Amino acid sequence: MESTESSYVSSPEEARKRSSPPPRSPTSENGEKATYIRFLVSNAAAGSVIGKGGSTITDFQSRSGARIQLSRNHEFFPGTSDRIIMVSGTVDEVLKVMELILGKLLNELNIEENDDVEPRTKVRLVVPNSSCGSIIGKGGATIKSFIEESQAGIKISPQDNNFNGLNDRLVTLTGTLDEQMRAIELILSKLSEDPHYSQAMHAPFSYAATYNSMSYAPNGAGGKFPNPKEDRSNSITIGVSDGHIGLVLGRGGRNIMEISQVSGARIKISDRGDFMSGTTDRKVTITGSQRAIRQAETMIMQKVANTTQRVMA
Repeated sequence: MESTESSYVSSPEEARKRSSPPPRSPTSENGEKATYIRFLVSNAAAGSVIGKGGSTITDFQSRSGARIQLSRNHEFFPGTSDRIIMVSGTVDEVLKVMELILGKLLNELNIEENDDVEPRTKVRLVVPNSSCGSIIGKGGATIKSFIEESQAGIKISPQDNNFNGLNDRLVTLTGTLDEQMRAIELILSKLSEDPHYSQAMHAPFSYAATYNSMSYAPNGAGGKFPNPKEDRSNSITIGVSDGHIGLVLGRGGRNIMEISQVSGARIKISDRGDFMSGTTDRKVTITGSQRAIRQAETMIMQKVANTTQRVMA
């Protein structure tokens, strides 16, 4: 599992352990929309989110239902030494996992500071420049209302920058965890109404080698990332440990034929020795409708997970 730290990681954890949930926004009917948030963390904080062997990120994904991805440990946001985390899912799932992540980072900060007063910290969101206008509003009216309602400080970086091709700006939120979460909820609700923002969810980071990065599935069995030759989300490549490929194939190819027939997806496994970059995972490419891909991926991961659980028992 040593590749966990060097890749785009994806995982889930449980709901927050704090007593009072953040207030729901008036636009909570957007809660079922698929959306995402990108934000920056230090390399040390990224390791904390990943956890030993990917345990924390897996837990967070399981508890929230959201997907978590991290840029590789050498892929930083331009002008910083910070890595990028992207969380995706429904609005409610994204809010839940954001509170899990920020709460964990805050708790570790408190261990060192040991202060009775909840600290005001900063989190920097990465927002496409084209979507920042909806957060600012006419004459700054929207951002002013968000600051007033959340009590968090909200600042948007200048549009002009020294990095060619960078189409993102940083939105810095300063406040307690509750204040930050309320600001994130307001901002995310507004961004979710912007069709351009939603379309950018599957776009690669312009400043990172996205196709060389990958994300770990919730059970840690392997990575998944879009196939650049077949975008439109109708083809993905997941990584399965070379030692587990036999479980996916089955005797005489029986398992993979069954998965293909049940799901309706086409499944292709890379040749022996043809691994995903930086790993010893074989490439399993699944092609079909989004529904077929999801079902096939789930069936493949279940076969791997069931065997792993038996071995650990």
